[in-house]
Amino acid sequence: MKNIEFSLVICTYMRPNALVSLLNSVNAQSLYPDEIIIVDGSLNEDTKNILLKNDYQNLNYFKVDKTHRGLTKQRNFGVKHCSDSVKVICFLDDDVVLETNYFKALLNTYKIHEDALAVGGYITNEVHWEKSSSSNSKDKFYIDGWQRSEPTRFKVRRWFGLLTDTPPAVLPSFGHGRSVSFLPPSGNIYGVEQIMGGVSSYRKDVFEKLTFSTYFEGYGLYEDTDFSLRIAKIGKLYVNTNAKLTHYHEPSGRPNYFKYGVMVIRNGWYVWRVKYPKPSFKARIKWNTTAGLLTLIRITNIANTKNRILALQESVGRLWGLFTLIFSKPKHQ
Repeated sequence: MKNIEFSLVICTYMRPNALVSLLNSVNAQSLYPDEIIIVDGSLNEDTKNILLKNDYQNLNYFKVDKTHRGLTKQRNFGVKHCSDSVKVICFLDDDVVLETNYFKALLNTYKIHEDALAVGGYITNEVHWEKSSSSNSKDKFYIDGWQRSEPTRFKVRRWFGLLTDTPPAVLPSFGHGRSVSFLPPSGNIYGVEQIMGGVSSYRKDVFEKLTFSTYFEGYGLYEDTDFSLRIAKIGKLYVNTNAKLTHYHEPSGRPNYFKYGVMVIRNGWYVWRVKYPKPSFKARIKWNTTAGLLTLIRITNIANTKNRILALQESVGRLWGLFTLIFSKPKHQ
């Protein structure tokens, strides 16, 4: 069967060494992109210079100024520079490393599920999973014969009756669902409403109807959830757990923790209202209660973690985000 022609878009910012590690793993792929588009928002020439020292096939490099700088702006820029002939556009964060068959598994999903508008990959190094033989411990999360540790925030939410009633990567009526990281390494393909933007792919014709929202400036927390939920209104999304990669969370290029805390709250509210523009009174109460509870949990980290200053900064950011929602709620575009 003929391979699907596809582009790879990598938006990068001040991470030249991480980018090279990613591109080296792309070089080792069993299925190589028909074109690679680097959209560099860096404030220096380090990324450009390191790319000149290496040889990557089908690579097109673009340096953008502040007009197009920021994750969603750079992604939209990359889409506009993709060839007309490609059928699928893949996006990768600049701090991931691919397993050899990543693209082969990812693109094969579009053949298995011809209704797919978007397909996400699967990060293998962030959660420890084990095969399960029972499902009776509240310290564990169980799904499809697998188990992982239940995070503290979900244990506490259980005490208050605030656990989600939807599968992973499907947003409940009050937001605050389980992410893609709660899907197990089963080798299965899962139908979802959310995929992670840094390990994502989309049919190119999706961009005839939708673009990444520029509401999410700079780092763009939850921009992928926003885009996924808007796609879910018109078609199907999947995660293929055979499309494997590792994510190394390069510290450079990330926002300060106060701003991150503000984004957790305000951007979280924004994406909740993308799917549920008119939530019920009960859902509103549960969203606010859960947001407040998660903020309190983060505040406790000031005393029980090594990174106390970062926990303090993020906690203050979350509190400020909750306060600003009283007077100034985000406006949808």
